[in-house]
Amino acid sequence: MKKIEHLGIAVKNMEDSNSLFEKLLGVSPYKQEEVASEGVNTSFFKSGPNKIELLASTSPDGPIAKFLEKKGEGIHHVAFEVDDIVEEMARLKREGFMLLNEKPKKGADNKWVVFVHPKSANGVLIELCQEIDK
Repeated sequence: MKKIEHLGIAVKNMEDSNSLFEKLLGVSPYKQEEVASEGVNTSFFKSGPNKIELLASTSPDGPIAKFLEKKGEGIHHVAFEVDDIVEEMARLKREGFMLLNEKPKKGADNKWVVFVHPKSANGVLIELCQEIDK
């Protein structure tokens, strides 16, 4: 794993949260997109080398809606950048981690993504990210 790629934050209202983070960070989001396969709208902020991804559910039964219902707004996941997502998946499986998907899928911000189950990572949802162009 190379570095923390971004922190994902679950939010109830994207418009209100964008406004809040614009004030907090002093910048506007650089990218907003829907990831239909995950039932989520995303908004990305960059502050120096750091990235924040806001996540709002597009459906009342989506994964972010369920997270919000259970835990409320807050940090949803920590994403790590990797050079070779398939190789990293195999390494983590050998180390005993449970993965939530068997192969990488297209995520937001032009990334291949896979998730590590929180039960195998001290309750933290981990996302692995690799640029699609690699």
